[in-house]
Amino acid sequence: MRVHVAFTPDESAAAPTGVVIDVIRATSTICQALASGYERVLCAAEVVDARALRTDPAAVTLGGERLGVRIDGFDLGNSPREYLDVRTPTLAMSTTNGTRAIVTAAERCERVVIASLLNLAAVTEAAASHGEDIAIFCAGVKGAFALDDSYVAGRIAELLDCERTDAAEAALRLARSYGSAEEAFRASRSGRNLINHGPELEADIPYCARESVLDVVPRFTRMHGVAAEIRLD
Repeated sequence: MRVHVAFTPDESAAAPTGVVIDVIRATSTICQALASGYERVLCAAEVVDARALRTDPAAVTLGGERLGVRIDGFDLGNSPREYLDVRTPTLAMSTTNGTRAIVTAAERCERVVIASLLNLAAVTEAAASHGEDIAIFCAGVKGAFALDDSYVAGRIAELLDCERTDAAEAALRLARSYGSAEEAFRASRSGRNLINHGPELEADIPYCARESVLDVVPRFTRMHGVAAEIRLD
């Protein structure tokens, strides 16, 4: 079994098992929403596609962001703290980077799981349980390398007892260079963007930096039109 890290969405990585990370904040939010009791999350790359999923406002909550800020007309933004209470059975999301990465991974892998620090132990165990090669997909920031996602990729690579590609080894060494997840997140572009938006969004940094506090493994189940459907087992 081998683990590889794709640091940017454009890298043509593929493996039987895919792990998607957009720790600040889409995958953290998906983990929290499903742990709170949403039945499924529909991840759409484009805002218009997410809006189209809301055929019944009583059944579908719209959540997401562009450039860190809640999309106009959406019910919620992209803070995991907004998803502690369940509004509807279905959450339809569109974010700048994360939902796109999920759709991409679903095209390249037999199975896809959603990772954050919040569910680090559970998702790492689930990814390893198949005994097959693993590709970790970092959502990045508008196609570019993201320090925060790469830090989490390194934490996963460290916990997996398997052969590491050079990219996975580099991610592991990057993660070890920081004293804490919050330190790494605050140094990242994504973290600085939250800080620049003020204390309300900055509070998401320590929230997303908590490790293994959720025992959930969100999984891609199927495509719902152009949206990737994510559920728990």
